[in-house]
Amino acid sequence: MTRAEPGAACTAARLSALGFEPLTAPLLAIRPLPQAAPDLSGIAALAFTSRNGVDAFAALSPERGLPVFTVGDATAERAREAGFGAVRSAAGAVGDLAALLAEAAPGPGPVLAPGALEPAGDLPGLLRGRVEVRRLPVYEAVETGTPAPSDWDAVLVHSPRAGRALAARGPIGARVALVISGAAAAGLGPRPAAEIRIAARPDEAAMFEALGKPPPRV
Repeated sequence: MTRAEPGAACTAARLSALGFEPLTAPLLAIRPLPQAAPDLSGIAALAFTSRNGVDAFAALSPERGLPVFTVGDATAERAREAGFGAVRSAAGAVGDLAALLAEAAPGPGPVLAPGALEPAGDLPGLLRGRVEVRRLPVYEAVETGTPAPSDWDAVLVHSPRAGRALAARGPIGARVALVISGAAAAGLGPRPAAEIRIAARPDEAAMFEALGKPPPRV
């Protein structure tokens, strides 16, 4: 698992329960960006594209009353755990979140999108002319320098940023690369030495489906 902690440990526990032998090698670390509590005057709703965004925003602001829209179910669950009450999940990717926001029309007022300093998708651009979305960088993903996994059956890549970090370390040391989305696969670049499997849906459950069953123990 190349994803950042604490997500890597959670993924490892799920894989162990399924009978796999996981190794965590986080290529990225999540660092909150130091800043004051954001001014939420006039904000109609919040939009989160990751659990990291929920955690970083929740640490900055006590606000829990605004409607929340999330990219997927795991992020929605994290928002509820953080104390938000009105939470709706797009159950997909950034494009699905944009469609949900366009349909819900949460105005009057802009939607605030707390997230990464370098976001994987352009939510404001997808909604330009329909819903005003204001980005609020609340965390950054930085490379850890952890050596890339080698001589393993499979490597899991949960984001385009992790894909780029893995690609920067040279050839993939695994037979199969399981990626959460086409964008994450693009981050890997051309990798003829490894089979690339893209999850049918942009979530971890679909990645596990693409991984298949563990080999029998001998």
